[in-house]
Amino acid sequence: MGKFLIGLVTGFILTGLVLVIVVFALMRLRGAPPGIPDNAALLLQLEGEIPERAPVEFPIPLIAERQQPTVQEVWSALRKAAADSRIKAIVLEPKSLDIGWGKLEEIRADLEQFRRSGKPLIAFLRTPGTREYYLATAADHIYLSPGDQLYLKGMRVQTMYFKQTLDKLGVDVQVEHAGKYKDFGDMFTRSSMSPETREVLNSILDDLYGNLLTRISMSRRKTPEEVRSIIDNGPFLAEQARAAGLVDELRYEDQVFGELKQRLHSPQDLRKVALSRYIRIPSSSLGLEGNRRIALLVGEGAITGGSTTDDGLSNEGITAEGFTKLLRRVQSDSSIDGVVVRVDSPGGEVVASDRIWREMNLLSKKKPTVISMSDTAASGGYYMAMTGDPIVCYPGTLTGSIGVVFGKPNLRGLYGKLGIAKDTLTRGRFADIDSDYRPLEPAELEKLRQGISATYRDFVNKVAQARRRNYSDVEPIAQGRVWLGSQAKAKGLVDDLGGFDRAIELVKQKARIPASEKVSLVLYPPRRSIFEVLFGRSSEDILQSRLGSLRRLWNARVWLKPGLFSIMPYVIEVY
Repeated sequence: MGKFLIGLVTGFILTGLVLVIVVFALMRLRGAPPGIPDNAALLLQLEGEIPERAPVEFPIPLIAERQQPTVQEVWSALRKAAADSRIKAIVLEPKSLDIGWGKLEEIRADLEQFRRSGKPLIAFLRTPGTREYYLATAADHIYLSPGDQLYLKGMRVQTMYFKQTLDKLGVDVQVEHAGKYKDFGDMFTRSSMSPETREVLNSILDDLYGNLLTRISMSRRKTPEEVRSIIDNGPFLAEQARAAGLVDELRYEDQVFGELKQRLHSPQDLRKVALSRYIRIPSSSLGLEGNRRIALLVGEGAITGGSTTDDGLSNEGITAEGFTKLLRRVQSDSSIDGVVVRVDSPGGEVVASDRIWREMNLLSKKKPTVISMSDTAASGGYYMAMTGDPIVCYPGTLTGSIGVVFGKPNLRGLYGKLGIAKDTLTRGRFADIDSDYRPLEPAELEKLRQGISATYRDFVNKVAQARRRNYSDVEPIAQGRVWLGSQAKAKGLVDDLGGFDRAIELVKQKARIPASEKVSLVLYPPRRSIFEVLFGRSSEDILQSRLGSLRRLWNARVWLKPGLFSIMPYVIEVY
């Protein structure tokens, strides 16, 4: 028996050593820049979510190839491809995208920038919807398979309400908020949109749809009215899409690459280079980096307090503990000449947002700083950006939502249905204010309203000071209302419309770096490998899912915690 146990333990140790050696070997192979053939076409295959922060990297080739790039990596790859003589063209193949309109506008603008290199940019679509087609309109030629369909049929916004379900379960939810548009919690207390919600969502839908019509009309050389009329007949079979002038040709994949080869007058077949492979080419090898260093600090997800052990490297949203540590690292790094803080957050806990706001302001005093907003930078995501520095966002960014909310469920009815009873003893007048076994009493409601009102005034004051305006000018456009970036620009809540390029231009101006001088981007937090996670650089769960449906439950998870929140009233997805 003893020999058996010794053999078993020895086997485990040897297996572990082999695994470590294999991981190290794969990491070395993964770390070496790949070779790129001279006659290459870059395949820009974008699918599903495209995050702002890099997920954990698996050095196993098959897994690594399936990992989606970040928005910054797509931006960088397109810049490199424009300057790389080995890349002769780009073939855009978007599919089942699950990203917002801010990221769509960034990638579309990057594609347009690539076209200025004079290299072909073609799009080959596979059962595209509105998002995929929106990106494809940046190409100089759009292909669709003969048997495929184009699901371009307009836009819709849907909201979901649970009050009737909760009534059946015996659950009552009380919500208090500052700002008449701060309707977070309506999903639990109403059965349909409030007039304020309907007003905001209609304005968002009008602007996004108008932008879509404009982009398509410019790309397809039609008037917006013609495009509107065409879309009213969607979705389209492939031949219908071609007849309507929405696509150029109906071809299969081999035919698409055959025509591209003819267009390039290439005697050799084009070699396909995957985006996952090309992003590993260093920008420095193409002369695109300089000696001056700009930090790109990414904050993505809901805002919470976090634990004291949080190092800011995990992908579990923006935590005050972790993000402030990253801010201090950037602040103390003497090699950093400027900072672009990239925000993609619907907000979250007020106290956590305030801690991050303070550290952001300390960073702003030490380093030239610019704020770049992604799909969403609202409520706490907007709060943390109030440093007085330039704010850049996309026309489709969701921002503003300057307001505060508190919600509390009363589960007594549900407990009764389950045969559960609670008996409570208290000391202190408001000791039971957050109980889930009874509704709030009038004195408790008044107590909460005082706190909510004070927090709201503080939020508006911070906005007024950062935007260099009077409180009376900001408060009417606050009220918890969500604005699109284009609307926020008109209201003075942001400074400029644009993405990475514009943010870098502005931070170079603040850092007194000549506009023509190249800079190097330093990512915070950096991309990490599975080996680094396993050996303790982060407590992150390596199996954490990045499925959109699970990620969107985060708002509910935040809401169930006690305290005041500055959070987006809803998740907006326009299809």
